Amino acid sequence: MTPLVSIIMGSTSDLPVMEKACKWLDEQEIPFEVNALSAHRTPQAVEEFAHNAAGRGIRVIIAAAGMAAALPGVIAASTTLPVIGVPIKGMLDGLDAMLSIIQMPPGIPVATVGVNGAMNAAILAAEMLALTDPAIARRVSDYKAGLGKKIEKANQELATLDYKFKV
Repeated sequence: MTPLVSIIMGSTSDLPVMEKACKWLDEQEIPFEVNALSAHRTPQAVEEFAHNAAGRGIRVIIAAAGMAAALPGVIAASTTLPVIGVPIKGMLDGLDAMLSIIQMPPGIPVATVGVNGAMNAAILAAEMLALTDPAIARRVSDYKAGLGKKIEKANQELATLDYKFKV
């Protein structure tokens, strides 16, 4: 099985957040890989990964980063594949990481989800893949339809709550 999505994190300390992306992609049967690469500690490995990702069949890269948050941008600078940045909550509640990831120079775009938004990054990656893969498009559509059903069920449950002044 060839991975279509690559999830990259600066260190394994980001795994508790990025596991949400792994689980979602796994549930949707979208092949992915997970690796730790550091823009500051292993810069040559990051550049090599980015240069070779498309040739290995990767179609979307999700890159998590906290603190200096350079990883998504460094990867985007060395590939033409779409890169989705996930700012990791750390200092300043992740605002510093988010601002670092979204402030890319012209020509080096990085799509950015909310702080610790790994699952949204996985969904966005799947939506990108769905543009050319009808099976993935169907699974994403089914997933999104299920979101509405969850809210409908929640409202049914809320209607049964009994409070003296609830109308």
